[in-house]
Amino acid sequence: MSRRKVVIDTDPGLDDAVAILFALACGRFDVLGLTTVAGNIGLDRVTANAGRLLALMQRDDVPVIAGSAGPLVRKGIDEAAIHGDDGLGGVRLPEPLANPLEDATGWLAERLAAEERGTVDVLALGPLTNLAHLVGLYPQVAARIGRVIVMGGAIAEKGNVGPRSEFNFASDPEAVDNVLRSGLDLTIVPLDVTRKVRASRAYAADLAGSDVAARAAADLITAYFKNDAGRESRPLHDPCVMLLAVAPQLFRIRTMSLSVDLGNEADAGALIVGGDDAVPVKVAVGIEAEWALALLAEGLR
Repeated sequence: MSRRKVVIDTDPGLDDAVAILFALACGRFDVLGLTTVAGNIGLDRVTANAGRLLALMQRDDVPVIAGSAGPLVRKGIDEAAIHGDDGLGGVRLPEPLANPLEDATGWLAERLAAEERGTVDVLALGPLTNLAHLVGLYPQVAARIGRVIVMGGAIAEKGNVGPRSEFNFASDPEAVDNVLRSGLDLTIVPLDVTRKVRASRAYAADLAGSDVAARAAADLITAYFKNDAGRESRPLHDPCVMLLAVAPQLFRIRTMSLSVDLGNEADAGALIVGGDDAVPVKVAVGIEAEWALALLAEGLR
């Protein structure tokens, strides 16, 4: 089976970490690098976390490249209450094997220019600031990307930051707007889908008896429950991006006309369906959740 070349743009983050472990363990991706962006917590911490995940998997061939320390024009949103001060809910991982590189946008531009057009996908798990910089500074190089699959936004679901706004998109609405209008082959995986892919404590316990990636994922999912012991399950938002990349048949995709709320109220970053300035975007609107969870567990093992 051929492996797709990907760059993972990320802000790990508990569910980011599970997604990255799947990408490294499942054998379906040639991971060229992890570019980091401030999101769930600050840039230094998410960059170190990316390096720790690579060290756990003994992948010193994959570089970590630090990217944007904040949104294009706004103040960032801190999610330490969900992911812990370390971003990984206190889960202990080995120290990074190498120091991170700098300038994610420049690195990505150089890498895309060196690869055949359309052969590298970007899997975006955090705010879209790095991609927005790439589109703005190197539009011809950005056009060489194959697919961009993004976790973010909400269509009919309520938001998790504002009434209709989702964290990744609310963190940098201007970046979302730039990427939507870039002409890239873009697919959004919103809360409407990711909230259907829910890990239970039993699911985590089943993973715990497996190999290193699955055991680490089990610890991360268990940590996800710590701040709310009464929850029976937690949504695995970011792994849905990886699952769509490897098994699109599990998803229902619809092209929708979308724009972004660029205001300063509670719904900044919310997706708006329709309108004079809307652009066509592919959106995941459904998923076979049980099969998706089974595929995730299989890949982690």
